[in-house]
Amino acid sequence: MLPILLVLACGAAPSLGQEKEEGPANEKAQKTYKEALECVHKHMTAAAVEAFKKADKQDGGHCLPCQRKIIKYGVEVGDWKAAETAATEMVSEAQDEKHVAVAHYELGQVLVKEGWYKQKEEFFARAHEEFSKALAAYGSFPAAILADGKALAYLKQDDAAKARFERFVSIVPADDPNRQRAFRYISQPELARARMAPPFAVVTTDGQRVAMDDLTGKVVLIDFWATWCTPCREAMPHIREIAKRFQGQPLVLLSVSLDSDEDKWKDFIAKNGMTWPQYRDGGFHGPMAKLFGVQSIPHTFTVDADGVLQDEHIGDASIEGTLKKLVSRARELQVANNPRQ
Repeated sequence: MLPILLVLACGAAPSLGQEKEEGPANEKAQKTYKEALECVHKHMTAAAVEAFKKADKQDGGHCLPCQRKIIKYGVEVGDWKAAETAATEMVSEAQDEKHVAVAHYELGQVLVKEGWYKQKEEFFARAHEEFSKALAAYGSFPAAILADGKALAYLKQDDAAKARFERFVSIVPADDPNRQRAFRYISQPELARARMAPPFAVVTTDGQRVAMDDLTGKVVLIDFWATWCTPCREAMPHIREIAKRFQGQPLVLLSVSLDSDEDKWKDFIAKNGMTWPQYRDGGFHGPMAKLFGVQSIPHTFTVDADGVLQDEHIGDASIEGTLKKLVSRARELQVANNPRQ
């Protein structure tokens, strides 16, 4: 089953020059905060949320790092009440215009994710209100502009959504992957309502730039793995067979390694005939792993010709049937768009 929240965590991150967050000020809260971080390390996410909540309470409700962690992990485990409460605390605690903008943005993001999960329009309407407040406090906030465009698209207010996307592309750098995605939203607002694969751009071992929105019209299979992962090594012949079977078809296979040792990684891909595009992300905290929310490997994501996430598997799985159907549709689209070919 496709994770509903994945694509929602992939928008442009706030970058308004927030200060480094050390932790709570209260001594007891500091101890509880460390315990919460240990829970995170042990993948005890629900327990971590409760510990961060306790630390925030011990700190008098003034622990911004606690609140951010409650939002992050509360969303992960579906504790919407905790996430909303923490975001609301951020709003009430914010002082200057930038912090006010970020706080409203964070609350808006929680509401969007909750709306996707519960499939209720009211959350998108509330999210739009929060993003509007964020932009009223700080107008040149790209993440909030893009997020509000998507919220408006969810509400089927396409003209207003387009205006937001047009504003976004006018203020972000040309090489921002989200800029290319926003151009697609402008021409196809319905995509802003879909579970799109996160926009990304990486450079592979052979110097090739692979960007998600450059691959429109092709099926994309993203395979997260590592040389130190025994199940990944066992699954590699299967991945290699997929690369061979679909060679020459409108399909791009991208393997993303979580290896930290570059030489060992390069040696492995050379010895195992991994001739398709390869990229090293460096670990679970790498940009691609974080973007896709990868916490275990092997982990594959299948994306259709429109860039919409269609399938996700942890572990080696039979995905050829899905790929065959999606590739067939991609070929049909190619013929429809180029009838003389």
